[in-house]
Amino acid sequence: MIRSSKFVPAFFASALLSLGAATTATAQQPGISDTEIKFGNIMPYSGPASALSVTGKAFAAYFDLINEKGGVNGRKLNMISLDDGFSPPKTVEATRRLVENDGVAFMFGTMGTAPSSATAKYLNGAKVPYLFLISSASKWNDPTNQRWLMALPWAPNYVEEAGIEVRFARARNPNARFAILYQNDDAGKDYLRGVKEALGANADKVIAMAASFEVADPTVDSQILTLANTKADVFLIYSVTPRACAQAIRKAYETGWRPMRFISSGCANKETVMVPAGLEAASGIMSVGSLKPYSVDSTDADLVTYRDFMKARLPNIDPANMAAGYGYMVAQALVVVLTQCKNDLSRENIMAQAANLKGVALPMLMPGVKLNTSPTDYRPIKDGYMVEFRDNQFNVISELLRGS
Repeated sequence: MIRSSKFVPAFFASALLSLGAATTATAQQPGISDTEIKFGNIMPYSGPASALSVTGKAFAAYFDLINEKGGVNGRKLNMISLDDGFSPPKTVEATRRLVENDGVAFMFGTMGTAPSSATAKYLNGAKVPYLFLISSASKWNDPTNQRWLMALPWAPNYVEEAGIEVRFARARNPNARFAILYQNDDAGKDYLRGVKEALGANADKVIAMAASFEVADPTVDSQILTLANTKADVFLIYSVTPRACAQAIRKAYETGWRPMRFISSGCANKETVMVPAGLEAASGIMSVGSLKPYSVDSTDADLVTYRDFMKARLPNIDPANMAAGYGYMVAQALVVVLTQCKNDLSRENIMAQAANLKGVALPMLMPGVKLNTSPTDYRPIKDGYMVEFRDNQFNVISELLRGS
C-alpha cells in the first residue's frame, strides 16, 4: 500500500528522482542493478542486546518510505537484515552469507563493537564498504589501515565522550573522585582509556575504582555494591546494553549513593533504560548527546515529522525510544551517501562519497552538529551537548561541546 508523502524530509526530495538507467559498468557491480541497490545489515534481533534491534526496524521502515517515492536516483533500496544475537561468531557467519551468497554491494549499520570487530578484517580485505557500523570505538577512525570501514555512532567516539564527561564533572567539582563501571570489551576499554586520558597524570589518584562486567552477565549488582562503597563523587556508567545500564542506575540508587552520574550515550534512552531503572532513580542522569531529545509535546518541525513517521510506520514503538530515532538518522545519512554517488555505485565510489560528507545537517541532529568526513578523518560526528534526564525527559543543559 502506498502511504502519504508528508513524512519525507524536504532535503531528500532530490534523492527520489530518477536520473536514468545505470551504465553497464555500474550494473555489473555486486548488489547493483538498473533498478536496485542491495546491501546487508546485521542486528541483534535476539539475545542480550535485542532491545537495540529497534534500530534495524527503523532502518527498514525508512527505506520502505524512500522506495515508495522512487528510491535513490531511480533505484530501490533492498536491505537484507540478519540476526546475530549479538554473538560475534554468528556475525561472521551472517556477514559471509551476505557478501558471498547474497552478493550485497556493501554492509551497513551492523550493531556493536564486538560484532563489527569480528568481521572488520574480512570486509576490509575483501574491499567491501562497511558503512556506518554502530559503535563509538575510536579504532574505526583508521582510514590508513581500515579504509573500507566507517562508523556513525550516537555521539562523539567513546574516548572523546569520556573526555567531555570528565571535563564537565570537574568543572562542577574540581576535587571529584571517580568510580567507573565499564563493559569488558574493546568499547568499554576505549571508554576507560578516554577517562584516564582526560584525568591526566592524576588519573590513578582520582579514580576510586573501575569495575568491569561481561555483556552476558545476568546482573551488575555486585559491581555496583563495590563501587558504591567507594563513596566516589562521580559515577561513570559505560555499556551498550540497556539492561546493564538500567540495573546500574537502579542498584546505585537503592544503596543510597548519590554521586554525579553520567551514562554512555548509547544508553541515554528513556524507553529502554530510564523507565526500567525507575524514573525517580534515573532523575539527574547526564550524558553526551548529538540527537535532539524527544518529547511528546515537542513543536520542533523535525521531531514532529519523526513522530508522524513513527506513528505511521512503527506504531508499536514509542518515538521516545531513541534507538529508533538513531536508526531514522543513520538511514538518512546512507541516503545522502548514495545520492552523492549518482550513477557510479562502484564500491570504490561508495566509500569515496562516505569519506566526503561536508556539513550535512540531518533533521535529528542538534543545532551545530553536522556530519563531516574526509579521506583522513572517518569520524562523522565530533561534537555534542550535555543532556540531563529530569521531569521525565532529557533536557539540554550545555552549549555545544566540541570534541578534538
